Amino acid sequence: MKNDRSAQEQLYKQFYGPMTSICLRYTKNEEDAIEVLHNGFLKVYKKIHTYDGSKASLYTWIRTIIVHSAIDFIRQRGKFYSQVELEKAEEASIDADAIQRISTRELLKLVQQLPNGAQTVFNLYILEGYNHKEIATLLGISEGTSKWHLSEARKKLQHLLQKLASV
Repeated sequence: MKNDRSAQEQLYKQFYGPMTSICLRYTKNEEDAIEVLHNGFLKVYKKIHTYDGSKASLYTWIRTIIVHSAIDFIRQRGKFYSQVELEKAEEASIDADAIQRISTRELLKLVQQLPNGAQTVFNLYILEGYNHKEIATLLGISEGTSKWHLSEARKKLQHLLQKLASV
């Protein structure tokens, strides 16, 4: 697979859609998402010999590499965090009915409007299932900062959903 262009192309086509969606959740625009996607697939091609089907599905293995590529992209661009410590970040509730009334595409656009740190933590915590300790390790921040970014993401999304609902 490492040097088999046909197999690489087939793998890329098979996972292009779902992996692009993941990349769009971590970036502000399609151009950056495609850059993350391409960098991620380069890593997939280089590491394909390490894939162990008994540990994870191919989809899960590729998704993990793509998420880590998105985190690398954010770090390289210096678009991340202010080191804010708030161990007891308040939870903002998001109206479930408002979420059900909007499309996936509209929700993605709302998530893309979040500040970079909040967007990344929201994706890792809510969509990828990481806990705050894991997020802190991945991003080189404290657990408190991770909690704060999640709280900020929820507050901002609540505000954006209310704004959208009033239109």
